Order: sequence, then C-alpha cells, then structure tokens
Amino acid sequence: MKIVSRRVKMGIIGCGAIGSRMAKSITTELKRHCSLTGLYDIDDVKTKALEKQLAVKRTIKNSLKELITGCDFVIEAVNSSDTKEIIRQILRAKRNILVMSVGRILNAPNLFALAAKNRCALLIPSGALCGLDAIKAASQVKISRIILTTRKPPSGFSQSIYLTKKGIDLKTIESELILYDGTVQKAVELFPQNINVAATLALASGAQEKTRVRIITSPEFKTNSHEVEVYGDFGKIISRTDNVVCPDNAKTSYLAVLSAIQTLKQYFQLIKIGT
Repeated sequence: MKIVSRRVKMGIIGCGAIGSRMAKSITTELKRHCSLTGLYDIDDVKTKALEKQLAVKRTIKNSLKELITGCDFVIEAVNSSDTKEIIRQILRAKRNILVMSVGRILNAPNLFALAAKNRCALLIPSGALCGLDAIKAASQVKISRIILTTRKPPSGFSQSIYLTKKGIDLKTIESELILYDGTVQKAVELFPQNINVAATLALASGAQEKTRVRIITSPEFKTNSHEVEVYGDFGKIISRTDNVVCPDNAKTSYLAVLSAIQTLKQYFQLIKIGT
C-alpha cells in the first residue's frame, strides 16, 4: 500500500446515487484528508449536475483513462457489465480503489492478486450488513452453513430485468413473495443492483459454496432487511440488520453508503499513522 502524507486525490467512477453521496462526503467531512479531482460517468448529464451541486470546478473527465491519470484513489460506483474490467484497469495503473459493486468481484481472485502485486489497497466496505468481523473470525475454522435472507419492499426491485422476464409485476404484489432462493453466484447475477451483501458475506466468510440466499419482497416491508445465520465449529451467529433505504435510491440501503464513508475514514487514519 502506497503511503502518502499529502491530501489524497480522489476520483469517482459512476455519478449516480452512491457516487454522488461519496462525492459530497469527500468535499465536506473528508476534505481534510482528500480532494475530489475527478468525476466520470458515461452519462454526461449526471457528471455535470453533480459538479454543479458540489460547487467544484474542472473535475469532469472525458474518459476512464483521464480520470485514473489524475488521481491516487478511485471509488467505483458503476455496477455494470464491464465493472470488473474497469477495476482491472485501475489496479493496473497502481491506484488504490474502494469497490461498491462487490458482486462483480465475487469470483475474481485475479483482481485481488493484481492488487497485491501492485501494492494497491482494494477496499470493500461492510455495506448493509452487521457482524462481519465475527464472521471473519468464524472463518478461521470450519463453517458448515450460511443462510442470508434479504427482505425489501417492491420499490427496491424496480427496473429488474430478471423480474420483467419472469413476468412479475411489482405493482400487483399484495403479500410476501419469494423472488429467489439459491446460490450466491446466481443471486448476484440476477439481482446485481440489490444483493451486493451476498457477495460481501461470501468473501468475508470464505464459504460461498455453503451459502444460501433468499430474497423476499412484500408491500408490508418498509426497510431493507438482511438476516444472517452462520453455523460452524465456532458455534452459531444470528444477526439482523434493518436498513432504511438511501434517500436517493430505493435499491440501496443507507447503511451501505455510510459504511463506505467509514471505510475511507479508517483508510486515511491508517495512512496517517504510517506516514
């Protein structure tokens, strides 16, 4: 990990709800540690609107390469089919990165190897889950079974390509409906905007093949809820996190954004100690 004593130059890829929230934090509560030097999104309208909101100048970049060149650290908030390649380019350029689209790197050990080779920090926030430290500790011995049950209101699944193909009309749901019950890998493939917590859990536990994911919706649900059950040689862990949705995006839990901000604060504290 590269140690720096000056303010870290931060770039953000993806100027949607999460990227915008992170940008605002960088220019306010984190400004003592870092400065926002780049914004990039394939949608120019988003970048221009965000730059205007932040009252900053000359941060919009015309390409991923231009953004990477002008920063030390990149926040990935894209979650698209090419997210993995974007992360690879950032690490090849020897830039540190915070990954929000954790589902995209679930089965990508080569990216972690590249980060280690180039001595880059690849940060993964805890997201909308509690208790990950305990689960990491439990992974030191045998984990026999993990069950993740995610509950979200129908609005959290709007514009889901999978549900559209299945012919599920979210507006007509009147009671609890199980949308998915299966593996972590398939869950992140079918619900890339909704279930990053499953990937985070799998990476923390190292027990992806022993993890079952259930996704449930109901008009009665008012929060994004994640219930985790872990069984193994260590004993048993049961936790539940009830998250209010992010004010800017019903698909995202507010805690997921807050955890990213806290992860950056911890990172800056570490590099300060190492200076």
